[in-house]
Amino acid sequence: MTGPPPQPQARAGVLTRDLWPRLVSGLALAAVAFVLLYLGGWWFALLVMAVALAMSWEWGGIVRGEGVDAILVIHAFAVVVAGALAVMGHAGLGLIAAIVATLVVGVLRFGAEALLSALGVLYTGLPVVVLIWLRDDGRLGFHAALLIILLVSLTDIGAYFAGRLIGGPKLWPQVSPNKTWAGLMGGVVCAALAGALYASLVPGASALRLALTGGGLGIVAQAGDLAESALKRRRGVKDASALIPGHGGFMDRMDGLVTAAIAAGVVALLLGTQSPASGLLLGR
Repeated sequence: MTGPPPQPQARAGVLTRDLWPRLVSGLALAAVAFVLLYLGGWWFALLVMAVALAMSWEWGGIVRGEGVDAILVIHAFAVVVAGALAVMGHAGLGLIAAIVATLVVGVLRFGAEALLSALGVLYTGLPVVVLIWLRDDGRLGFHAALLIILLVSLTDIGAYFAGRLIGGPKLWPQVSPNKTWAGLMGGVVCAALAGALYASLVPGASALRLALTGGGLGIVAQAGDLAESALKRRRGVKDASALIPGHGGFMDRMDGLVTAAIAAGVVALLLGTQSPASGLLLGR
């Protein structure tokens, strides 16, 4: 027999119990990320590549159930090459490197995991190229990269608090039993408000435009979260790893950033090929 739904006091207790390890580890990672993002160049590139390498290892563990194998070596090498090319001003070549490595992995890996192993290269390689490409775009590059990271982080925070405190109907219980429609809306609203407020920091930016950008990337980020949840459920895995206390693995924290960064890169490419950061922030 199904018991009564959790009362608000019970939900608040769960929230408090879960919050502190997530908060401490999250703030520590955020502080390091902000400093290296501000420094830019190779500092930021090394951060992005290090996170992507950790995610590459986690992807191999989920998909193939192995630690270090030949496919992981190719995968990791592609991430490093793609990131290095991007930070040296050759983002297009970095993208090509990731695509070529994806094809190589798809050819070399036989069996049911071939497609997933190949997709893992794109999953970790594309955000590396996009984030470095945007960050290195002059004076607006810092704002563009920071905005994406902030929007994804605030989407997670808004979804977490709305989902825990409000509860309600589940979003997709077969894939992620804990996610609710309230959490989805809370995340999107939080990201939209953050985008609108961020416009005051960027000369010439429209609050409405960045609010829409924030809401859109908030939806894309949560779609990425659901996609990673679907992959883990399919493979019978709860967390990608235990590398981050209270959060699981880097894939568990960066899944939304992966999809949001790729989506932001597409927008920047379409609206501002000469200045991707301007395309994303200003629409030109």
